[in-house]
Amino acid sequence: MEKLRIVFMGTPEFAVGILNTIYKNNYEIVGVITAADKPAGRGQKIKYSAVKEYALEKNLRLLQPTNLKDETFLEELRSLNANLQVVVAFRMLPEVVWRMPKFGTFNLHASLLPEYRGAAPINWAIINGETKTGVTTFFIDDKIDTGAMILNDEIAIGENETAGELHDRLMVLGSETVLKTLALIEKGNVTTTIQADSPEIKTAYKLNRDNCKIDWTQSGKAIHNLVRGLSPYPAAWCFIRDNEQEWNVKIYETRFEAESHSHATGTILSTKKEMKIAAKDGFLKILSLQFPGKKRMTAPELLNGISFSEKAIAL
Repeated sequence: MEKLRIVFMGTPEFAVGILNTIYKNNYEIVGVITAADKPAGRGQKIKYSAVKEYALEKNLRLLQPTNLKDETFLEELRSLNANLQVVVAFRMLPEVVWRMPKFGTFNLHASLLPEYRGAAPINWAIINGETKTGVTTFFIDDKIDTGAMILNDEIAIGENETAGELHDRLMVLGSETVLKTLALIEKGNVTTTIQADSPEIKTAYKLNRDNCKIDWTQSGKAIHNLVRGLSPYPAAWCFIRDNEQEWNVKIYETRFEAESHSHATGTILSTKKEMKIAAKDGFLKILSLQFPGKKRMTAPELLNGISFSEKAIAL
């Protein structure tokens, strides 16, 4: 049994959970590769990735290439003499990189592949109203999330669970799946399954301003799923108009109440303690939201400082 020498590649908090598990289970991590530092926020201060913060804390060898095909970087990567690369939420790798180690390069993806290949699998599973999802490890090939699968593990999605809550549970599940995958590779017991392709496979498209906007003419359940699938980040949004005022509002938490009614979709009904918005088949009770220039707050907190007229509408 050959001892694993691992290069880990990843960037966000989700990847840190997996890296920490590998580290705590005493695998040899010979290098960590993460995104280059970027200026962020109003002050444009340089921000380190979550993976970089962790690597510095644990004193792990760190590389931050801007070009994965750069010969200087490739030489440095070869010099680490890794026999396995583990990738979690990083970027597409050139063939010269993923073919480098003896045991190959595997990726952990936060869906039950082949469903939800792409950038935002956790969000889209909830937005589409799935009742289950999971994680998959697979060997990387020349396309995105299409390689031969090693293991997958399944998890149920709660009826009102948000993307943030599911993210944290999948990080734990993913850590366990990566450990099982490492054990199989170490013992030489890996068997893989080729992903089946079909036109019905759902895609985890990149999130953007357009696909995060609420369409109040949709069913209440679909709107509720969009809100929780984008909470806490990047957040579902809409315009709220009341007489001459209009706000761009983020909505973080709702509950759907099915009910027949005669209100136009988007109509806002509010008291001092409660805010509801009409969908075609009921009402979305707004639990938390954020107005421009304000912090996130509960609906009662908002209604302490603002009252809507009968003409108020969500657009």
